[in-house]
This record gives sequence, structure tokens and C-alpha cells, in this order.
Amino acid sequence: MQWTLVIPLKPLALAKSRLADTAADGLRPGLALAFAEDTVAAALASPAVRDVAVVTDDALAGRALAALGARIVADEPRTGLNAALAHGAGAVRAVRPDAPLAALNADLPSLRPSELARVLDAAAEFPRAFLPDAAAIGTTLLAVAPGRELLPAFGAHSRARHHASGAVELRLDAVDSVRQDVDTGEDLRAALALGVGPRTAAAAARLLIPGQ
Repeated sequence: MQWTLVIPLKPLALAKSRLADTAADGLRPGLALAFAEDTVAAALASPAVRDVAVVTDDALAGRALAALGARIVADEPRTGLNAALAHGAGAVRAVRPDAPLAALNADLPSLRPSELARVLDAAAEFPRAFLPDAAAIGTTLLAVAPGRELLPAFGAHSRARHHASGAVELRLDAVDSVRQDVDTGEDLRAALALGVGPRTAAAAARLLIPGQ
């Protein structure tokens, strides 16, 4: 089974505000783009992934991610993360109505193709399943079988909301790279310790990060 992934990305100028203690305003957009590029590149390299659709209105990000092989879907709703994901899922299903579909965070710079394949293979056992983030509060991946609605509930405390909505929580070991999203300086240090993709490594080299 090969999956289509939907990855939402807000305008780079607005991204990663919680990294203000680690990255200056002028560096955060580039860091956010690097996260997304490494995430998309790793996702497309996974044997479980057929294609990736990125939902964004950011022209720079759209060009960079399209160059990696992603399909770019305009964020027509422009009303937040979950609306963007629902819109992206609809665009994918219009082309591949029988595709297994998964929403994936854009800020997984440590993502490893083999670990993503393990998560998606596990998700294929259920109509709808999710993977909690490293903090065990949020969600980094939400997957649905063909014919099922995505019903995304990302955002604060999304682990509890996805669980309450009936999605099965995937309990897997050794998939840290799929769980380690980056919102804060501490998250970035954890991602760097796991090992990040080349674009994030280059962007992070311009930062002064305590503990690194």
C-alpha cells in the first residue's frame, strides 16, 4: 500500500513564532522552509509513500517544495491548519479517490523514510489512526483508509482530540524521527540530537543554540 501525504505549511513569515528565543525574526522563515524541505524530501524517499501534496500559499515555499517533487495545493480556505488539511485531502481524493491518505506535520526535520514507512504500515491496519508527538500532547501524523474522511483535529492537545474522535493511537517504538516536531528551541535541540536533514543542518548552523 502506497500513501498520499498531505502536508500543511503556513506562510513562512508567520511560521515558528515559538522559536523566537532561538532564532531571530530574519532567520525563522528560512528555518521553517528548511524543516519543510527536509520533511518532504524524506517523505518522498519512503517506500510507503507514492506522493506528497503540500497545502500552502507561500510562493517561495511552493517553488522549493515543488522542485523536490511535491504537488502544491493552494490554501483556498485560509482559515487555519485543519481547514487547510481538509481542503488538501479533498484535492487529493478528487484525483485519487481510493488512496490511503495521511496528514503529516511540516516540521519533522529528522524524519527518516524507513521509520515513516513503519508508521504508515501500522496505520494501514485501522480505518483511522494517529501518531502522537514526542511530547505526547500533540499529533504528527493522522492516517485514514480509502473512503474514510480525514477529520483533522490538529493544534493544542490534538492527541486527546484525535483519540476522542475515534482514531486509534499508534503505539510504536523506534519511530522517534516521526514524532519529533519542532516548535521550540528545546524541540530543535532534540531534533539535532536525532540527526536532521541537510537543509535544516545548514540553517541551524547559523544559529547560536545553547547545548549544541
